[in-house]
Amino acid sequence: MRAAVERWSAVPVVFLHRLPRWTLLVVVFALLVVGMAGTGWVAAAALLAPALALGWFAYLNWPALDTPGRALRAVALGVLTVFALLRGIGRF
Repeated sequence: MRAAVERWSAVPVVFLHRLPRWTLLVVVFALLVVGMAGTGWVAAAALLAPALALGWFAYLNWPALDTPGRALRAVALGVLTVFALLRGIGRF
């Protein structure tokens, strides 16, 4: 399965690599602002988009990461996902 995901990911990773460096930063920042300032499922979706990207990149890089790197990515992914779910149900 890992080889299939890596093959599937090659084209999007090359596309992201060819973008100007600031583009991805602006998109992620905009999604985080919408997620923090918005309400309901719109905010939750805006926060889940970077969470999905973070999970995808973490999966691709997992074999090359050391234990602290894995822990940091897992905690960041968990916090972002929980925060998105809480925004979606209106608890936060």
